[in-house]
Amino acid sequence: MADLRSRPIGATATLGRRGYPVISSATGGALEIVTGPTEAGFNPLDLLFASLAACMSMSARIAARELGLTGDFESLQVAVTGEKAPDEPSRFASIIVSLTFQGALDPHDQSRIAHRAEEICTVSNSLAVRPQLRIGSA
Repeated sequence: MADLRSRPIGATATLGRRGYPVISSATGGALEIVTGPTEAGFNPLDLLFASLAACMSMSARIAARELGLTGDFESLQVAVTGEKAPDEPSRFASIIVSLTFQGALDPHDQSRIAHRAEEICTVSNSLAVRPQLRIGSA
């Protein structure tokens, strides 16, 4: 078995008196946040959806391999959006994940992959159980 190494995880937002936050990953990646409705880029809600989309896409590929369906799995696109709750506190009442497969997979196998991907995906698993948030200051 291959020697698996863990990847550092985490993100830090840095915000000045003016402007938008800059997000840095534990591995040195950086991303500028935008919130204007006409500005191109990611806002915090996009990042939540992007995390779920990326995790589900990678988990689907793993699921296809586990289920012996890699021969019919060409590619897929995972789109994520949400419906905000009408009442307080500000949150999503539902998150909608749509998987669009390319290749020769029949609808039954697509469904098997999608459901197994949800079981594998750390992000979907975390959202499903509402993890404890521990807020503090350094």
